[in-house]
Amino acid sequence: MVEIRQARYFVAVAEELHFGRAAERLRMSQPPLSQAIKQLERQLGFALLHRTQRSVALSEAGAVFLEQCRALIRQAEEAEIAARHAATGRGGRLSLGAVASAFSWPLPLVLERFHEDAPDIEIRTQEIDTHEAAAGLLDRTLDWAIVRQTAPVRGTTATSLFVDRFVAALPAGHPAAADGDPLDLADLAGDTWVWLNRHISPDYHDAMATMCRTAGFSPVPTHWARSVTSQIAMVECGLGVTVVPAAASGAHPAVRFRPLRHGTATIELTVMTRSAPGALAERLTKLATRLTAT
Repeated sequence: MVEIRQARYFVAVAEELHFGRAAERLRMSQPPLSQAIKQLERQLGFALLHRTQRSVALSEAGAVFLEQCRALIRQAEEAEIAARHAATGRGGRLSLGAVASAFSWPLPLVLERFHEDAPDIEIRTQEIDTHEAAAGLLDRTLDWAIVRQTAPVRGTTATSLFVDRFVAALPAGHPAAADGDPLDLADLAGDTWVWLNRHISPDYHDAMATMCRTAGFSPVPTHWARSVTSQIAMVECGLGVTVVPAAASGAHPAVRFRPLRHGTATIELTVMTRSAPGALAERLTKLATRLTAT
């Protein structure tokens, strides 16, 4: 395999077509440079240069090799610059994942401010389930994730953004939808329920189940969602009732959100990163924490 040092030596000789001038350009003596080029030719198994006592010329293979060496050097320089920028938080790429509801809030605000501060940083986003976050961080397909609370995972760090209370989500035609007063969750015991699979977000699922048990009933789920967003969409279709974090209760004309009279259950929105997150991920975490605290 050709080393960057060898590529630089060859490019200097190929562009100068004179070993003495190439050596001066590289700030080295001529004999080591000549030996290095001969060693490179032996390594490759073919001649890169045609030499006479008076001239140096590129062979046909040498002309092709020159362009590849230039590309190799350019890529190495770009890689060094990108890594340096990423290490200092001044540039690079950030891969992030988030649960569906975070794309409504707070992710739009966080990304808008982040882009204003660092327009040269490329951000790639994907929707993920809570249980996928740790795996994505550890295999480095993700650098940063925003999820609905999760148990600590070795090799990752969790930072709380905010704690949210649950509200009831009812179809607009539900008998209790018109009343704006706090609702007793037990009043929904006989309703058809939209539920969330536990493997998608264990903490979220368990908080829902605990609320219902505390209210004196265990609902039998009829419809299953994969995110808060799809929970609300199913309610909007009139399929049943559910409970969701208050922050998710945005503008949904066919859904009515009711506060809960004994609504003490909460769910936490959390940022997850690797334990050694890197400058960009750390920078985004600090911004998200500041924006959600105001």
